[in-house]
Order: sequence, then structure tokens, then C-alpha cells
Amino acid sequence: MSVTAKLAQQMIAAAERKADEIGVPMVIAVVDQGGNLVAQLRQDDALLVSIDLALNKAYTAVAVKIPTETLGSVSQPGKPLYGIHTADNGRIVIFGGGLPIKKNGTVIGGIGVSGGSVEQDIACAEAGLAAYKQ
Repeated sequence: MSVTAKLAQQMIAAAERKADEIGVPMVIAVVDQGGNLVAQLRQDDALLVSIDLALNKAYTAVAVKIPTETLGSVSQPGKPLYGIHTADNGRIVIFGGGLPIKKNGTVIGGIGVSGGSVEQDIACAEAGLAAYKQ
């Protein structure tokens, strides 16, 4: 199975509902297994920087096959992946808001959210991912 436009839109809608609930405008991106954009939404008044951040969080989740928050914890000074954020022309994001989308244990895509605090971004990404799992 791949991440279809319809699935991406369902996930974005769920993440958008969470963003509305917490009152923070977000940018939400969904990518396929190759890290290619399937769909993206920038809510009104969402930060411009969040356009690239959301896409790159989704990309990172696919590229490393783990949540960006997890990558952040293993990429700090003295940790095994220190410096990874400079890889792939600086596309790798090492803070929360990016989650891999898995089907039967295989990563088939990623969702990335940016616009609020890291905790808010994670909450919206988790809401989007939950829409896939239903």
C-alpha cells in the first residue's frame, strides 16, 4: 500500500481539527515512501517557515524511519547520530512533529506538522496518524 492523495487528505483533515482545537495555525504535510510530497496544507496565519519545516519533518520521518522527536534525542552532542541534521543538504529535522506512517511494519510515508510548540506539533501529527490507523 502507498500513501494516496485521499489518505493524505484524511490525515491532514484530522491534524487540522487538532490544530483548530488547540487554537494554533499549522502547516501539515504528508509524503510517500520516497519522501515525495503527496499533500500539504498551510492554515491561515501559519508561520511561513513552517511550510518547509512540515515537509522536512515528514521527509525525515521517512528517511530515518523513526519519529523526528526520537531522532532528536540521539543526535545531540556526544550521542551516536550527532551532526545528522546537516545531512541531505540540511533537510533532516531533529525535533518533534514528524512521524513515519507504517503498514505492517513497513514505512510507507510520513506526516510532518509545524507551527506551534514542539509538543503542539507532535499532538497534531499524532492526530493525523491516528486517522490513518482507523
